[in-house]
Amino acid sequence: MILITSTTFLGCSSSSKSATNTKETIGIIGAMNEELEVLLKDMKDTKEVKKNDLTFYEGNLWGKPVVAVVSGVGKVNAASCAQILVSEFKVNSLINIGVAGGVSKDIYPGDIVIGDTYVQHDVDTSVFGDKVGQIPRMDVYDFKADEKLLNLAIEATKDHTDIKSHVGRIVSGDQFIASHDKVAEIEKNFNASAVEMESASIAQVAYLNNIPFVIIRSISDNANNGATMDYKEFIPIGVKNSTAILKSMFEKM
Repeated sequence: MILITSTTFLGCSSSSKSATNTKETIGIIGAMNEELEVLLKDMKDTKEVKKNDLTFYEGNLWGKPVVAVVSGVGKVNAASCAQILVSEFKVNSLINIGVAGGVSKDIYPGDIVIGDTYVQHDVDTSVFGDKVGQIPRMDVYDFKADEKLLNLAIEATKDHTDIKSHVGRIVSGDQFIASHDKVAEIEKNFNASAVEMESASIAQVAYLNNIPFVIIRSISDNANNGATMDYKEFIPIGVKNSTAILKSMFEKM
């Protein structure tokens, strides 16, 4: 997951925090070590900072100052990590990269899904009349990616015609979704393209802090169409594909 702080470039509304932070800093969060190891190898002038039992790597990546961190799996880990990046490292925008399961039937292992909207599929207060996925008393149902970052990510995919890319909704929950019935239910209820365990919580943190974000996920499997790949075989492919898109985004900034 990545965070970018140039509010002038991104066209964000200004705030007292961003006014004091003129340095363009990119924070990168991966849920698992495998999702960041390639990026960490490419980082220069790296310094480690320990906070809340997490290791944050400050350095230079592809010509940009960055902060990279492995958050751990799940919504709470991801949200807590994102807030530390915002509050203590003063990042002002966020991009998440990682692995997800496919939901739409036309999505296969190795494909990329760029999220345009994000919902927490395991939030359910429908007994009070809320739509499933609606966070109670939140003024929005889904969290929308920043338009400029979203367009940058889409443009970056054009540099990699060998990687099939999709744009659509990513849903998150503290559940590992592996059954056809559950994936079909998620597709019906949320019209989702991909499902995983972190993105929508990071999106909520970004929304609450009024910072732009976008999330890019590599697809490992799809229970909706029966497409699977051995995890050990997939991880190098997934990391390679999402890293390639991210690097092209950096080059276009």
